[in-house]
Amino acid sequence: MCDMSVAQPVEVDREVVDFSIVGKWMDEQGLPAGDFEGVTSLGGGTQNIMLRFDRGGRSYVLRRGPRHLRAKSNEVIRRESVLLRALDGTEVRAPRVIAACTDESVIGAVFYLMEPIVGFNLQNELPDLHAGDPEIRRQMGLSAVEAIARLGAIDYRAIGLSDYGKPEGFLERQVPRWLGELESYSANAGYPGPEIPGVTQVGEWLERNRPQRWTPGILHGDCHLANIMFTYDGPEVAALVDWEMSTIGDPLLDLGWQLATRPVPGTTGSALVGRLGAAGGLPTPEEMIEHYGRFSDRDLSAVPWYTVLACFKLGIVLEGTHARAFAGEAPKQVGDFLHAVTLELFEKACELME
Repeated sequence: MCDMSVAQPVEVDREVVDFSIVGKWMDEQGLPAGDFEGVTSLGGGTQNIMLRFDRGGRSYVLRRGPRHLRAKSNEVIRRESVLLRALDGTEVRAPRVIAACTDESVIGAVFYLMEPIVGFNLQNELPDLHAGDPEIRRQMGLSAVEAIARLGAIDYRAIGLSDYGKPEGFLERQVPRWLGELESYSANAGYPGPEIPGVTQVGEWLERNRPQRWTPGILHGDCHLANIMFTYDGPEVAALVDWEMSTIGDPLLDLGWQLATRPVPGTTGSALVGRLGAAGGLPTPEEMIEHYGRFSDRDLSAVPWYTVLACFKLGIVLEGTHARAFAGEAPKQVGDFLHAVTLELFEKACELME
C-alpha cells in the first residue's frame, strides 16, 4: 500500500477486477452497499495491484496479485491476509484487513480489502517537514528500527500463527535456498549467468559463522525503508507494508536487512528511497543496533552476520529482475539498475566479513 498522494484515477480492466462481482461479494460480507466511487490505482514497490475506492460511505484498498499471476501470487496474498488479521490488535503498525476473499475463482485471484493508511512512501515523496530537518530523518530511521523490533518481540503462537512458517532449520536453509534461486535464473533466455563477485565466498563465510542459537519470531522479510509508510506530521512509522516475504524465522534478519539497505548518499542503492537517499541524515548503524536493543532482549552480538545474510539474500532476489530483463520479461533499464544494487550489496557483505 502506498501514499495516497500518488493515487491515480484508473479505468479498471474487468479481467483484473470486476467490481460488479466484488460488489456482490462485499454485500455477502455485510459491508455497506452502494456505487463504487473514486477508484484509483496506488503505486508501490511491488507488482501487486492495489486499488482504492469508496463505497457506502467507507474507504477501502483492494489488494490482489499482478495482472499476470505468478505461480505463488495467490498464496502470497492469502498468507498476507492471514498475517495481517493476526497482527490486528497488537502494537505492530500494519494495514488492517476488513475482509478477505481466499477463493481465487471469484475474480480470478485471491484478494483482500483493507483500510487505507494515511502516510507517505519514500519512493514517491519526501514532505518538506522531513526534507528540511535532519533530526526528523534520523528519528524516521529509528522509528523503522523500533517497528521491526516490536514485530520480532511478538509471541507468534499466542496470536494464532504457529503454522505460518517453518522456523526449524531456518538459518541452515538460507544459503542453499538462495544459491539454488540464483542458479534457477539460468532458465531465462539470454541471461549469461550471475556476474557477481564474491557470491561463493560470502556463502561459505555465512555457513562457517552461522549463529547456533536463536529464537523464532515473525519476520517481515523485506523491511527496507521503501516498504514502510511514514506519517506526514512527524517521523513515526505509519505502517509496515508489502508483507510478501513474511514468515516465522529469525527476526534479527529484519535488523540486518535494514542495516544492509540503509541508504548512503552517492550510492546506486540510495535511489531506492527517492529524495531521502540523497538527503541522508539517517541514524548510524551503531545507533540502529542500540535502538533495536531497547525493544528486544535478543542477543545482538551476531548482527554483522545477519547483515551479511541480508546482503546475500537481497542481492540474489534483485538479480532475478536482471535475469528476467535478458528474456524481455522486465525493462532492461530496471534490470541494469538492480544489478548495480546487487553488486553494491555484495561489496558491503565482503567489507563486513573482513
